[in-house]
Amino acid sequence: MSEPSTPARTRVAPSPTGDPHVGTAFMALFDLAWARKTGGAFVLRVEDTDRKRLVEGSEQQIYDGLAWLGLQPDEGPHLGGDFGPYRQSERLDTYRPFVDQLVADGHAYYCWCTAERLAGLRKEQEAQKQSVTGYDRLCLGKTREERAALPGFSEKPVVRMLIPDDVELEFADIIRGTVKAPRPDDQVILKTDGFPTYHMAVVVDDHLMGINTVVRGEEWISSTPKHILLYDWLGWERPAFAHMPLLRNTDKSKISKRKNPAARLMWFKENGYLPEAVRNFLQLLGYAGDEENEVKSFDDFVADFSWGKVNTVGPIFDLKKLDWLNGYYIRSLSADELADRILEFTADAWSPTPGQQDTLRRAVPIIQERLVLLKDALPQLDFLFVADDELTVEEAAVAGLADTAADVLDAAISVTESVPFEADAIQAALRERIVEGMGIKPKFAFAPIRVAVSGRKVSPPLFESMELLGRESSLARLRALRASL
Repeated sequence: MSEPSTPARTRVAPSPTGDPHVGTAFMALFDLAWARKTGGAFVLRVEDTDRKRLVEGSEQQIYDGLAWLGLQPDEGPHLGGDFGPYRQSERLDTYRPFVDQLVADGHAYYCWCTAERLAGLRKEQEAQKQSVTGYDRLCLGKTREERAALPGFSEKPVVRMLIPDDVELEFADIIRGTVKAPRPDDQVILKTDGFPTYHMAVVVDDHLMGINTVVRGEEWISSTPKHILLYDWLGWERPAFAHMPLLRNTDKSKISKRKNPAARLMWFKENGYLPEAVRNFLQLLGYAGDEENEVKSFDDFVADFSWGKVNTVGPIFDLKKLDWLNGYYIRSLSADELADRILEFTADAWSPTPGQQDTLRRAVPIIQERLVLLKDALPQLDFLFVADDELTVEEAAVAGLADTAADVLDAAISVTESVPFEADAIQAALRERIVEGMGIKPKFAFAPIRVAVSGRKVSPPLFESMELLGRESSLARLRALRASL
C-alpha cells in the first residue's frame, strides 16, 4: 500500500491507569514523525472511560513523560485545540447519538443478558470445543418484554454490533500491506453504565478529531474489521491503519510493566538515561534490522521517515544497545551541559553548595568518557564533596593494600607537600619518587594513594582527583590513612 501524502493527523490515546508504558512513547514517536513529515498534527487523547482502573497522577505522568522525550503533542487535554475535549470522560454526550443511529439502522441491538449467563455460555462453548465462539444472539430481534420472559435477564441492557455474515476481514495496512483478521463476534459498543466501550469511542473520537492515520500496536489487528464496519455504517471515510510491532523482552515475550521495569516510561528518566538517547533507541526498535546510521537525531529521523522501513517482527528490547547510545550522547555533551544534566537529575536528592557545584563542573571531564548513566555520576565523585575527616574509607580497600603501603604513603606525603599542584606534575613526581625511586610497580605504588584520597579501591583518575581536592585536602587524607596503618 502506498503511503498517504496528505497532511496526517495522528494520535496517541493512552489510558491513565498507572505509570505510562514505554509503548505509548513508541507509538507517539512514529505518530509525531509522520505528522511532521507530512505537515500535519499530532494529537494526545486520554481514554479514561474505564473508571475503575484510573490511577491518580497517571495523566500528568503521561504529559511529563512525552514532554521529557521531546514528543510534545500539538493538541491535548493540557494544551487545548480545535477538536476538544480531549478526555473521553468529557465526551460522553458525543457517543450516544451514534449508538442510537446504529440501532435504528439495524446495525446494532440491545442485549439484556446477565454476566452470569454470558460466563456460562463461554464455559459451555469451551467444554464443547466449538470452532465459533462468542455471543449467541439470544437477544437479537426480541423486545425487552420478550427477553424478560427468558432466563438470565438483566434490567440494564448493553448495545451490541450486529456483525454481518459477509463481514470484510481483509484490510490495507500501510506497514504490512494486505492483512487478514479473524472474524469478530457481536461486540458490545455501549455498556450498562452508558459509557461506550473502547471500540465505539475510538472510532467516533478519531473521526470527529479528523484522525486520518491510526498508528497502534499489532494487537489491535483483530479489532480492525469491527472498526471498519463502524466507519462504513456511519458513512465516514476510513483512516489509514499502521499496526506497529510489539516490543519484546529478550525471551521474545511481550514487554510488560509487571515483568520488566523498563516497560515503565519514567524508569528511563529515573535511571539516568538522556531523553535523546531513549528516543534514538525507540527509533532503532521501529526500524529493527536497519543497522546503518544508528545514531540519528529526531529531525533526521523525520527527514528519512518511511513506513516501509518498519520491521513487522517484534523488536527485542536490548538495553545494552541503549546503554551504548546513552554513553555516546553523554560524550557528545560539553562538560558544562553534562554537569547541568547531572545537577538536574540529582535535584531531588542533593542540594549542593555553590562550591560543590563548581567542583562538580571541574570534575565532570574526568568521568565523562566512561560514564553510562547519569545516576552513576555522583557515586563516582562523592568523595570530592565530603569533608576530609568525614571520608569513609572502605575496610576491604585497606585490607587489600600491599605491605609497602606505609612507605608509599610517607613518600606520597612528601611529594604532595612540595610538587606544583596540577595533575601532570603530581603524576610525574609520584612516579619518579615511588615507581622509579623505590622500585614499586605502579599497581602497588598508587593503590594506597587512591584509597587515601577516595576511600576506595576503584575511583576516577587519581591525579586529576588530587588536583580537584587541592593540596591541603589531599595531604589531610594521605596523613589520615598513614596514621591508621
